[in-house]
Amino acid sequence: MFLIKLLLASTSFIFTLGCQSKIKKEIPVTQEIQEVEEVKLTPQELSDYETAYFASGCFWCVEAIFESVKGVKEVVSGYAGGKEKNPTYEDVGYGRTTHAETVEVFYDPKVISFTALVQVFFGSHDPTTLNRQGPDKGTQYRSIAFYKNEKEKEIITAYIAALKDQKVYDGLPITTEVTPFVKFYKAEEYHQDYEKRNPNNSYIKNVSIPRLNRFKKNFGDFLKDNPH
Repeated sequence: MFLIKLLLASTSFIFTLGCQSKIKKEIPVTQEIQEVEEVKLTPQELSDYETAYFASGCFWCVEAIFESVKGVKEVVSGYAGGKEKNPTYEDVGYGRTTHAETVEVFYDPKVISFTALVQVFFGSHDPTTLNRQGPDKGTQYRSIAFYKNEKEKEIITAYIAALKDQKVYDGLPITTEVTPFVKFYKAEEYHQDYEKRNPNNSYIKNVSIPRLNRFKKNFGDFLKDNPH
């Protein structure tokens, strides 16, 4: 609990807008997507790292945020928290499943802790809006912190208790679900690294990048490009 309180005291929390009904937009055409020069780790290499799972609105935005955090090796956009098998973007986006847009975070616990990832999660979205992030409405955009074991569950619940105790959100109820992790479904390939590959997309320019920049402003010590 001491570590959690220390993290809370050293961080400015931010409320951000989620995706803006992006399911209603046309799927980006191939020529719009830009190639990203990045060395991807193989599945075998990724197996050497720990995983964490979070849902906090648009996975385009959330992926970019966690990708910027030091100790994070890879972030995958996908779906979790539902019962249906093999969900698609259209089904999830239109609320035809019980899944939420989710990211799978591969991280090095020697560099960043699960507690710090929980801090990034709560500090990069508004956990007080039930089934909503900004203009996005629906259970597919709900806030979920998944846990794989009792230790992770204790960290999440203790962090939420500290947030409430310190009235970080001015007494507003925290609606984040604390849910056992069951299965993650990787989203369609065009969703992966979406922000990097589609810098000229109007949503990316007007919502995703500003959200990422707000996060970077408040979490400078967590960033990969921080020299310290």
